[in-house]
Amino acid sequence: MLATQCLPCCTVILSVLLELALSQYEHLGYPPGYPDPEQEQYTAPQLAADTPRIQLRLAGDKRKHNEGRVEVFYNGEWGTVCDDDFTIHAAQVVCRELGYLEAVSWSPSSKYGKGEGPIWFDNLHCTGKEKTLALCPSNGIGVSDCKHSEDVGVVCSDKRIPGFKFINTLPNHIENLDIQVEDVRIRAILSSYRKRIPVTEGYVEVKDGGKWKQICNAEWTQLNSRVICGMFGFPGERKYNARVYKMFARRRKPSYWDYSVNCTGNEAHLSSCKLGQATTLKPNETCAGGLPVVVSCVPGKAFAPTPMTGFRKAFRHEQPLVRLRGGAIVGEGRVEVLKNGEWGTICDDNWSLLSATVVCRELGFGTAKEALSGGRLGQGMGPVHMNEVECSGFEKSITECFFNKEALGCSHEEDAAVRCNVPAMGFQESLRLSGGRNPYEGRVEVLMERNGSLVWGTVCSEGWGTMEAMVVCRQLGLGFASNAFQETWYWPGEVSADNVVMSGVRCSGTEMSLSHCLHHGTHLSCPKGGGRNAAGVSCSETAPDLVLNPQVVEQTTYMEDRPMFMLQCAYEENCLSSNSGEVPANSYRRLLRFSSQIHNNGQSDFRPKASRHSWVWHDCHRHYHSMEVFTLYDMFSLNGTKVAEGHKASFCLEDSECDEGIEKRYECANFGEQGITVGCWDTYRHDIDCQWVDITDLKPGDYIFQIIINPNYEVPESDYSNNIMKCRCRYDGHRVWMYSCHNGKTSQLSLTPALTNSSLVGWRVIQITCCSGCGD
Repeated sequence: MLATQCLPCCTVILSVLLELALSQYEHLGYPPGYPDPEQEQYTAPQLAADTPRIQLRLAGDKRKHNEGRVEVFYNGEWGTVCDDDFTIHAAQVVCRELGYLEAVSWSPSSKYGKGEGPIWFDNLHCTGKEKTLALCPSNGIGVSDCKHSEDVGVVCSDKRIPGFKFINTLPNHIENLDIQVEDVRIRAILSSYRKRIPVTEGYVEVKDGGKWKQICNAEWTQLNSRVICGMFGFPGERKYNARVYKMFARRRKPSYWDYSVNCTGNEAHLSSCKLGQATTLKPNETCAGGLPVVVSCVPGKAFAPTPMTGFRKAFRHEQPLVRLRGGAIVGEGRVEVLKNGEWGTICDDNWSLLSATVVCRELGFGTAKEALSGGRLGQGMGPVHMNEVECSGFEKSITECFFNKEALGCSHEEDAAVRCNVPAMGFQESLRLSGGRNPYEGRVEVLMERNGSLVWGTVCSEGWGTMEAMVVCRQLGLGFASNAFQETWYWPGEVSADNVVMSGVRCSGTEMSLSHCLHHGTHLSCPKGGGRNAAGVSCSETAPDLVLNPQVVEQTTYMEDRPMFMLQCAYEENCLSSNSGEVPANSYRRLLRFSSQIHNNGQSDFRPKASRHSWVWHDCHRHYHSMEVFTLYDMFSLNGTKVAEGHKASFCLEDSECDEGIEKRYECANFGEQGITVGCWDTYRHDIDCQWVDITDLKPGDYIFQIIINPNYEVPESDYSNNIMKCRCRYDGHRVWMYSCHNGKTSQLSLTPALTNSSLVGWRVIQITCCSGCGD
């Protein structure tokens, strides 16, 4: 009886626990490939005759097309809204009226700049259910005691209301209105373009009221085409064969939209263009120009098919003046520019969609989807080259824009970044994660052709690592890899997809799709099989980014002759050259010593891959190794031959120092947690064991000194290209000169002339320190 009475109580408790368990993943949202919750269909508002007729738009210094200062068109004049008593409910009404699904946030105090004209609304008290902002209780239209320094702004969601239909309540002022439609697309018409990915040519169609419609080309301009192509990820437009489309239009009657389009050409999105005149149809329902609008776009090099090789398999920026770093997917990242042979960043003062769009087009993408500020995609190193950048939107390069050369007051906490529109390649449709606890993790399943049909299957986990996982997360638009798994028995995927369909996968980490990586093709080889041994990943929106400070290496380097009997611990950890075991204990080793200061400039903490219980204790040095190989130290001849080497385990990953306002989180004392916090750095001093390269057998000459952090990619990072540091080095048998230390894979060392005795003046000269009785 008692058990029966407890049953409803247990059911309630379990329901509550289930809701709590699911709620912890709500912030992750729904990534591509996962169905969103069903949304209600749009119904046009029925307004009473005495309701004031207004139109809204988002204006000002925008960094996304779906945000901005709220402006209201009333009585033939644009005005603003005061932030007094404004709430998220009022923002909801604004966004819904503009056709967006919901409001994300709102901002007071003219965040998007001060508007002009009257302040139409003040002290709004909306419930969020009103059909128009004019129905919210307020002081009355035009009754306000506010200044434009109190203009309110909103951020709306990217998603549009299904079935949204634009209704013009002010037909006499159409030239003042922004375009508001449910969706836009380029629909391939000719058979030669239908099978091509990405779609670069076809009809421009807008979805209004749930129906796709063409646009009359009577008033269409090349500037309009430029905006459409940019929206879909293409840097430019080109001419097309109009004769073919005339023939097609005669055979199939188009369905035209009610309005034309009026763009200036520098808009990042069609929603920022003005509404053109109403379309005039002839009695046979053809438009005055006679044809639907057609655009033909020019794809960037990374997305352009070639007759011999198809799409470029690995994406690499070839632009010599501008690059993106720290982004999770192609087309996003921190903006870096090359000036006087040195890469630097851009300060985010006045950073806007216009300037971001110039960067995106310059790199072969479309317009900017978002202009990011505040070091949102990680902090750079080196100088801040540009500040207060202002572009017209038509420049060929960001370096042609006006900017302030003085960057006083700017730090890397203000580094500007971009997210660009890129062409839809359809890569997400051939890959999925299955069985995970949330949409950001699971067993990797790919869609492959087998025996003439497409089937889902698993990926062999043999050799599966961080680089492969990075490509999967990028392909699905889920950010960075946080882990790569070679066993997935705890993630029951689709039983029908257990069979291995891809093996031998080897990625460089820059590929846009897993199919672009090296793999066995149809000749599968996977002794472990799929199912429970299939490859898996977990993804994260953020990642750490370790960067070595080259100046510290250059300034702290010196040489020391140390007796072999004092290097026993270092010998046990393989920190000396391979022939050091063959020499007597009373001989000396010549060590090139230096300090290394490793910064975490990413967006999340750097943590060792191994959990604390699996760290290895080294009794000689009396410490734990959380990573057996954390850095590699190598000396190369000028022709690239390795002549000396060293490596260092993670003796202790901790926060030695942090930027102002950031607290240390990791400390190795007392078996503490190891890691490097964002905005902090770990310093390995020159006087600790293994912080050297054994150059005992090195002959006098010119060399290249190289340090690589996280060389085996054990821990995922947002940017591996800055994990390498190189210096020029000259050794004459008694002294060493170290100079031109810099980060990055692209070497500038070959540009530096070989040193002569006369050119040594001013370089750092490193003397030899002899040690016969000093301790650690």
